[in-house]
Amino acid sequence: MRLPVEASDALARIDACQARGEADACRQALHALHAGAGDHPALLQALGLRYTALGLHEQAGACYAQAVRLAPADPDALYNHATALLALGHVDDAETALDQAIRLAPRDGSAWYNRSTLRRQTPDRNHVDALRQALPRMAPADPERIPLQYALAKELEDLGEHAAAFAALRAGADARRRRLRYRVEDDLETMRLIESVFDEDFFQRPIEGHPDARPIFVVGLPRSGTTLVDRILGSHSAVASRGESSDLAQALTRIAGPARDKAELVRRAARLDFPALGRAYRDTLAPGPALRIVDKTPANFLYLALIAAALPQARIVHLRRNPMDACYAMYKTLFRMAYPFSYDLDDLGRYWLGYQQLMAHWRRWLPADRFLELDYEHLVTGQEAASRRLIAHAGLPWEPACLSFEHNPHPTLTASAAQVRQPIYRSSVGLWRRYAEELEPLLRRFAHAGVEVEA
Repeated sequence: MRLPVEASDALARIDACQARGEADACRQALHALHAGAGDHPALLQALGLRYTALGLHEQAGACYAQAVRLAPADPDALYNHATALLALGHVDDAETALDQAIRLAPRDGSAWYNRSTLRRQTPDRNHVDALRQALPRMAPADPERIPLQYALAKELEDLGEHAAAFAALRAGADARRRRLRYRVEDDLETMRLIESVFDEDFFQRPIEGHPDARPIFVVGLPRSGTTLVDRILGSHSAVASRGESSDLAQALTRIAGPARDKAELVRRAARLDFPALGRAYRDTLAPGPALRIVDKTPANFLYLALIAAALPQARIVHLRRNPMDACYAMYKTLFRMAYPFSYDLDDLGRYWLGYQQLMAHWRRWLPADRFLELDYEHLVTGQEAASRRLIAHAGLPWEPACLSFEHNPHPTLTASAAQVRQPIYRSSVGLWRRYAEELEPLLRRFAHAGVEVEA
């Protein structure tokens, strides 16, 4: 169903408003358009997508629920509703919606994959046979095979069939990698340039940023525990969460202006109007009484010098994880558009080493009172001590609710959205050893670089 012209024009204005970083105006315009969208499922879905981009999952869920009521046989509406239900913690309802979406659109690989990630599969309740029957119905080059391979790998791992799980995973990852035009060396060159531009001289310059003390940036690599930390912090009564967003990166490109390439943008970033960058980021934060607001975008590890300069009162938390567990966890996750280095073991190893080198650089120069590093392994084996360190780093009094983050009602939408509704578990520590033979090339690369990989 096509959108009315006036609705399309309103959505275009909202998108332009968001691109300018005018989050509050964007929210108001969405609410106004939503008020008159009650009988148009396509418009409701378009609104839901934009609410989701702003982290407004309850409003997105309301839009999608209404769209499903109006178009109950629309698999896209069911899929989007399932995404919102998961963000809101309604895992069983999300699975039911995905079941319905798959019955209506059995070739929708994303629906199969998302359903497999919602819970731990068991011998009595899984989709392995259905996945094995669905895959041969698709042509070898069909991109929808990729999420089905990842789904099959996930469910087989849950069932303890590790060799078959890795075979399915490798097939999906290899197919995904072949579809990408990506050179890990480009990212490594960018990280080396960041290190050389944001050097000792930069950190010793007197820079006056914006004084907002609310932001807490949780960074690292994906699957390193950033969502877990976000949920622990967000369980405190004085903390709100923005979740993952591109707000900082978008503020940077707006303030820096057009650049020919990444290298020009990096060099230009060192000469920014840093108070303006801090204000631009502040303007993306939702209003409210929270004393701290968590931004748990892992890739913000690239921008730590800019955070230190533009928001000198902001806190930074860096999550570390055993490199083999971290790389395997990324390898088995289908990120789709993000993290293109995660679909090949050699790319993963090289990217991890570049990330480690850049973090060592930041460690030398970031102010110790604003920069906390935490190991995932310590977080899951010593939950209370690590949680207390986090809350103290945020400058807040301790609250016992932070130990029961699985009861945190606030929405979250990440690759770990289902897991963080459960208490802390340790089963993923050392999981890579189940695949030691398959991961041997990665292990050799780390050993050659002198990297400790013991769990």
